[in-house]
Amino acid sequence: MTKLSVNINKIATLRNARGANNPNVVQVALDCERFGAEGITVHPRPDERHIRFQDVLDLSEVVTTEFNIEGYPDKRYMELVKRVKPAQATLVPDPPEAITSNTGWDTITHQSFLKDIVAELKESGCRVSIFINPESKYFKPAKETGTDRVELYTEPYAAHYHEDREKAVAAYVEVSKIARELGLGLNAGHDLDLHNLAFLKHKIPFLDEVSIGHALVCDALYYGLENTIQMYRRRLEV
Repeated sequence: MTKLSVNINKIATLRNARGANNPNVVQVALDCERFGAEGITVHPRPDERHIRFQDVLDLSEVVTTEFNIEGYPDKRYMELVKRVKPAQATLVPDPPEAITSNTGWDTITHQSFLKDIVAELKESGCRVSIFINPESKYFKPAKETGTDRVELYTEPYAAHYHEDREKAVAAYVEVSKIARELGLGLNAGHDLDLHNLAFLKHKIPFLDEVSIGHALVCDALYYGLENTIQMYRRRLEV
């Protein structure tokens, strides 16, 4: 069973636009869980332009499903994760000014750095996942960092899905088999939506988790949050 983790960054973006507490990020997270989400994902950035560090602390007190904190492992991120001790810490290589994640780690060049970070996080009791491109050369070095899982960066798949979905998914199927052979858990995220999610799950049935935020929140404007979460979960039941 592939778990659906809802990324609530966009809820915080909407709240921050007016400077008050509407929508209430904590309440939306609780509602997502009540509506069927099996995890809550946040990605706090240094400028706090959406999720704030205080949000992470507040959410850690109430989230009862799997809490996943994404981010670049700078000093502040590491201190936050070690304080909160979420179920999962997902490491992304984003610079502070990045609008959104746009590539995975070069686990060859950064293997030593990642190995130290992974060890430090696992000492705190977190499962660790490394955001990674669908290129086979990065998987064995990822395994050697000690990470528990990798998260497939799925923007290229989503971008080419409507042109030729078999071609778009081919690299992901290949590397997913490598990950499984290496004993790595497998997550996926970025630009997954109601159109392309079921096919990805069909081709990689042993996905552990998908993290979806932007598309899910956009769909919720039309279908409602509860219905949207159920629609995404049904896409994962193929």
